[in-house]
Amino acid sequence: MLQGINHIGIAVRDLEVSKRLYANMFDIVAFHEETVEMQKVRIASFSLNGVLIELTAATSEDSPIAQFIEKRGEGIHHIAFTSDAIHDDLTKAQLNGIRLINETPVPGAHDMHIAFLHPRSTGGVLMEFCQSNNTHTHE
Repeated sequence: MLQGINHIGIAVRDLEVSKRLYANMFDIVAFHEETVEMQKVRIASFSLNGVLIELTAATSEDSPIAQFIEKRGEGIHHIAFTSDAIHDDLTKAQLNGIRLINETPVPGAHDMHIAFLHPRSTGGVLMEFCQSNNTHTHE
C-alpha cells in the first residue's frame, strides 16, 4: 500500500554545482551521496524538514536523466511514493490502466527497490514507487 511521499527527484546537469546551490539556499551541511549504476546516475540527497530532496545527475549520455535534461532542461524529474507492498501497488496501478516503465522493481538509491510509472498515463507526472529493503532508512 502506498504510504506517502518518499522523495522529490530533481534532474541536474552538474551535481557539485547543484549541491553548492542547495547547501547555500537551505544551509545543508551534509548530503547523502551514491551512484546507482543500473540507472546511470549519481545522486546527492538531503532532508529538508522531513522532505527528502534527491538531486540526480547522469553518469552517462544514455542515462534517462541525460535524456530528460536534453528534452526539458534541469528541474523536477519525478515524485516518489513509499510503498510497503510494491508488487501489489504495481499490479493495482496496471489494473487501473497505468502504464508501467518498470513492471518489476529494480535496485535504486537508499537501499530501495523502485519502479517508475509512465507519465503519459499519470497526467504528465513521472511517478516512482519505492520500497525499502529494510537494511537501513534513507538519510
